[in-house]
Amino acid sequence: MYGNREQSDTTVLVVDDVPAGRHALGPVLRRAGHRVVPVAGGREALRELDERQRTGRLPDVALVDVGLPDMSGFDLCRRLKSRPPTAALPVVYFSAAVVAPRDRCRGLDAGGEAYLTVPADPLEVQAVVRAAVRGARRHGDAEALARRLTLLAEAVGAVQAARCPAELADAAAEGAARLTGSPAVAFVLGPGGELHRGASRERAALALPDAAAHEKVAGLVARLTAGRGGVRSAVVPASLWPAGFLRPGVREEARLVLAVPRGRRTPVCLAMPAGAGAGDALVARLAEAAALAAEPLLRYQAERHVALTLQRSFLPLPQGLLPEVPGVDLAVRYVPASRETEIGGDFYAAVSTGAGVLTAVGDVVGHSLEAATVMVEIRHALRAYCVEDPDPAALAARLDRMLQRYHPDVTATVCLALLHPGTGRVRVANAGHLPPLVVADGGGAAYVDADGPLLGLGLRRPEPAELVLARTDRLLMVTDGLVETRGTDIGVCLDRLRETAAGAPPGVDALCDLLLGRFGQDREDDIAMLALRLG
Repeated sequence: MYGNREQSDTTVLVVDDVPAGRHALGPVLRRAGHRVVPVAGGREALRELDERQRTGRLPDVALVDVGLPDMSGFDLCRRLKSRPPTAALPVVYFSAAVVAPRDRCRGLDAGGEAYLTVPADPLEVQAVVRAAVRGARRHGDAEALARRLTLLAEAVGAVQAARCPAELADAAAEGAARLTGSPAVAFVLGPGGELHRGASRERAALALPDAAAHEKVAGLVARLTAGRGGVRSAVVPASLWPAGFLRPGVREEARLVLAVPRGRRTPVCLAMPAGAGAGDALVARLAEAAALAAEPLLRYQAERHVALTLQRSFLPLPQGLLPEVPGVDLAVRYVPASRETEIGGDFYAAVSTGAGVLTAVGDVVGHSLEAATVMVEIRHALRAYCVEDPDPAALAARLDRMLQRYHPDVTATVCLALLHPGTGRVRVANAGHLPPLVVADGGGAAYVDADGPLLGLGLRRPEPAELVLARTDRLLMVTDGLVETRGTDIGVCLDRLRETAAGAPPGVDALCDLLLGRFGQDREDDIAMLALRLG
């Protein structure tokens, strides 16, 4: 509105009720290359500005006579400065009568930029107008830069908060689109040549090109960044850039901003139409920030894949791999976290021993590849230890010592239960885990009074809890990923679980399915669940 036009390409609104005054100022301003819009009063000036606002052609400066008949020039200035569309319009007063120092002070206090006494030398009039326009443009440029710096800060924050390469690419593309006012797409090229793509919101709502086009872009980005670090910009001819990335079905030149920070190997490419983002340092900074954030995310994604593969390969599937124990029905469920960046250490186990069936549900504290590997160690150690002594208290003590010896910085929770199928007797040792829940078929549910310190702390453990499971009872063991909700007391969460389980239909599978349906959607942690009953 008050942008980067040449000084001679300006429009001046002259507000004067005296025709001679308007006619005197007009030639002076036109000789300096200004366009002149003459109006006869304050209300006419407001109507003219409203019309120009609708068409996007506001003037660059207003010359206002102080002594207008319908409102004073000071009042007109106050109105202009109080309305957002015209608040930045510079106002220069002129008067032949109201020229005392206090009048000048009133005018400046009302928001005016300058005060002319007429008749004035034409050169003075031209100089005052130039100064007023120049000041408004500098102010407008500073505000525009501040707005764009805010957009950049928001975009970098979104990029740094991304939890996976696809989220990062989406955030970078949206940031580039907001900075340039054009559609944008972003590409992150992984070390194996895999391409992660994101699009600005407006562009993402429409269909994007097929896999062949993505392969072409991956090859292009790899060639343009091969052996080169830093940030650079390149215009790709329409013949080399796949159609439809920026605008559906359109083949066009594309401007690429590519970043490979020094010492890194992951290129990030921001793509926009050729006319957008040219020489834009802020877009370059966004590309660099995205590239700095991309490599750790890709490393973490690879680590996550390894950890999840490891974790799930050692969790037996419900069908066919659980021990067949005469007189005992078993059901298990495992649901990975919905958040892509989380790697849990949740596990369950069921082992047939000479003293009955040993069941366990636990969670290694933390979300990392180490948590997943320690989880596997605990499951193997549990199976090995129970060959010699399946008592839950002895097993908890041995697992505690194992962690202290081999993983002194790791802690874990586990609940162990040994069920004798013939008598229904259950012995429970709990190490910092949620207590088991006994659910009756006829309604009602109660937690077993079993607690104790986490594994890995070397603290004294209480005696195990003992109970007798009736044939109409089910014993439920879960990890906290099923019920724990951020900002809600864990006691409240456990009460909700107990109340829901009490109304479950008969059977261990029905119980697990009901609870997963009620609590297991969009969880931020893995869920492990085991239910058993006497058959």
